[in-house]
Amino acid sequence: MGGKIYTRLGARYHATKHALEGWSDSLRLELAPIGIRVVVIEPGQIETGFGAAASQGLRERSRATAYATAYATVANRVADVMDQSYGRGRGTDPKVIADVVGDAVRAARPRTRYVAGKYARLMIGVRKWLGDRAFDRLILSRM
Repeated sequence: MGGKIYTRLGARYHATKHALEGWSDSLRLELAPIGIRVVVIEPGQIETGFGAAASQGLRERSRATAYATAYATVANRVADVMDQSYGRGRGTDPKVIADVVGDAVRAARPRTRYVAGKYARLMIGVRKWLGDRAFDRLILSRM
């Protein structure tokens, strides 16, 4: 879902996910004539070490910037939200995504996209229907 939504201080992370969405869409068209099907798996919040690693890294990097005072406050708020959102069973078991990948591989006619995991369908839908300004306000209200 990181290629469909965005968060504060998530530019590097979301840029890579948006790039994968575009790359996959182009590859799907380019490779179809030779029988290769390209699908996109859009996982939601998955129980991995991502949240803890990301929040810790954000806190550390915020101390080493030219505008550390202002940035550190925002970075710490964003890291706090990440800590509250990830871990302790708040996400989806990675096996769910492994099963989705298996379904896509075994399908005679796989779907273009598979959305799975906690918050994925909800957040992609909210982003789509709210529009930019309302989604911006929603994200800023959390961080």
